[in-house]
Amino acid sequence: MKISDYMSKEHRECDVEFANAEKAVESGDFALAKSSFETFMIDTLAHFNKEEQILFPAFESASGNAQGPTAVMKMEHEQARGLFEKMKSALDAEDSDSFFAVSDTFMILLQQHNMKEEQMLYSMCDRFLADSADKLVERMRA
Repeated sequence: MKISDYMSKEHRECDVEFANAEKAVESGDFALAKSSFETFMIDTLAHFNKEEQILFPAFESASGNAQGPTAVMKMEHEQARGLFEKMKSALDAEDSDSFFAVSDTFMILLQQHNMKEEQMLYSMCDRFLADSADKLVERMRA
């Protein structure tokens, strides 16, 4: 399996989970919103961890470049983590206005981030890590 296919599929799954959380907030169902958001946050953080602990180190080793695209992606992961906390706080307070104010910023960050990964970084990973792609995907699935 190509790394880009596996990782892009996870992006799509997380997008659906986030949309579910937003729909629940919009309808005023904060119990469902909190549950949906929790699922989204856990899955997205797990995705970040797969990248940071498995994929990025493998790419950096194969390419000899630890200060390029992976450094930017890690920085954006940190920005997203901070926004997660703000959205979670807004949900805990059942404050839909605050949630949507932060979620709009989050969505812009995440869409741009995912686009960079899918159009640039994952393609590079497919090239640099072709010989170990199956093993890496298996490790990330575990």
